Amino acid sequence: MASHVVLTSGAKLWRSLPCLTSELRLDLTLACGQSFRWRETAEGHWTGVMGGRVWTLTQTDDRLWYYVYTNQKKRGGRENRAEEQPEGVPNVEEEAPAVTDEQQSTMEAEMLRDYFQLHVKMEDLCRHWGAADRHFKNTADVFTGVRMLRQDPTECLFSFICTSNNHISRIQGMVERLCQALGAPLCQLDQTPYHDFPTLSALADSSVEARLRDLGFGYRARYLQQSAKMILDTHGSQWIEGLRKVPYLEAREALRTLPGVGAKVADCVCLMSLDKPEAVPVDTHVWQIAKRDYKYAADNGQKSLTDKLYKDIGDFFRKLWGPYAGWGQSVLFCADLKKFQNLKEMGHMKQPKKEKETQKRCKKTKKDFDGNKIKTEPEYRKKAKISVKKESTL
Repeated sequence: MASHVVLTSGAKLWRSLPCLTSELRLDLTLACGQSFRWRETAEGHWTGVMGGRVWTLTQTDDRLWYYVYTNQKKRGGRENRAEEQPEGVPNVEEEAPAVTDEQQSTMEAEMLRDYFQLHVKMEDLCRHWGAADRHFKNTADVFTGVRMLRQDPTECLFSFICTSNNHISRIQGMVERLCQALGAPLCQLDQTPYHDFPTLSALADSSVEARLRDLGFGYRARYLQQSAKMILDTHGSQWIEGLRKVPYLEAREALRTLPGVGAKVADCVCLMSLDKPEAVPVDTHVWQIAKRDYKYAADNGQKSLTDKLYKDIGDFFRKLWGPYAGWGQSVLFCADLKKFQNLKEMGHMKQPKKEKETQKRCKKTKKDFDGNKIKTEPEYRKKAKISVKKESTL
């Protein structure tokens, strides 16, 4: 049986890209609630599914290393890359010549550059924002390398429909069960099966709601099935990806017509898959960041996050950070997660005394993905660990 690889066991089998850890940190970017398909399978090694392939990623100070597994489920145990092409990439015709190792290497390198949007220089953005924003600078000096993924729009949309009243660890479990139930099998490593994300057709099937309810999706099961069916019946299979070409507000409002998609989910999809870096997803986490760290007081003491307040907070950060405001928000959101508290403590050491005291007074409670308080259940009672290897609630 195939096993998860590690760099030290045979670096010659790996490929790499130039990439400084100041531009990308895998432990932060892959575990901060953008994508739910990556796991740390060995220290500093992250395995997940992207573009119809199973990858293990790791990094050194100046290189991003990657290993792509052969799809064991294909005929004769051999890879058939044409069948694995992600949506939007033309399939290789049967009569076309086989793809060479060099061509395959080039294709996979481009997939990684695109996924991590390595053309965007995060160091430059942070330097620009930090020059005018002391709090951001203090945070970004510690949380370097947090950057936005450019995910497959279908996977991003349906993963975030699962986030309602939920937390990262449970969302990850849901997304994995969704893929195992409805996605094409790719390979198995150390008895862990890996599946591609389901197609729209698979999600839209009339049997899906009942099947997902049996798997613990609750009311989200209906949203998943109905959204997929609505897209296929009303718009067609290419509609979601086509939203990359329309303005931000148009894309967001189009997404909000789908069952189970509110303002925050729509903004997450816009930011993380539809090339809308100005999108700022706002939940109670972000609301508290605005009030606590930026003295935002335009909410007039409101108790709930209304549509108007949501827009006002987003506009506040867009005015502060400009066209890549969503990237800036992701750094502060990541720093606010309990799982990264050890790094945040390093940031506290640089903060003014008054700011430290303000944050110390904040009440510590378990919260869901939107930052709302949740009831503690037995499976969630494990004490939050400092290590990023352990999952924790928000």
